[in-house]
Amino acid sequence: MPTDDQKKRYFVSAAHGVIQNIRNESNEFEIHLNDEELTILQDLLTSLESDDDYTFRRAFVPFKSADHDDAAQEFDDQTIALYSYLYEHGSNDTTQMIKSLNVLTKLENTAYQDKGYGRDTP
Repeated sequence: MPTDDQKKRYFVSAAHGVIQNIRNESNEFEIHLNDEELTILQDLLTSLESDDDYTFRRAFVPFKSADHDDAAQEFDDQTIALYSYLYEHGSNDTTQMIKSLNVLTKLENTAYQDKGYGRDTP
């Protein structure tokens, strides 16, 4: 019987918010976690799903700019946290896939400092 410190293999679909013991076509990432780390991952996925729902509802507010919306920023932060966690606990294939997606760099570098994002622009 495994102890709490022993890592178990899981397959995660970040797009669907699913963690499974068996790989299928929707599982993008293989990771290795102990029970405590699994709970953290479940919390990250739940938080991301909640932020996604809130961001979706905010998208229909016509006077609120999406590029500086707190809801969108929170969703980006949670996405970065999830992919960082998957990267940290992932198999070699998982870490290589996340590197090749370049998703962490893209999410961390939003280009808000570039011309056109100032207060005096439409």
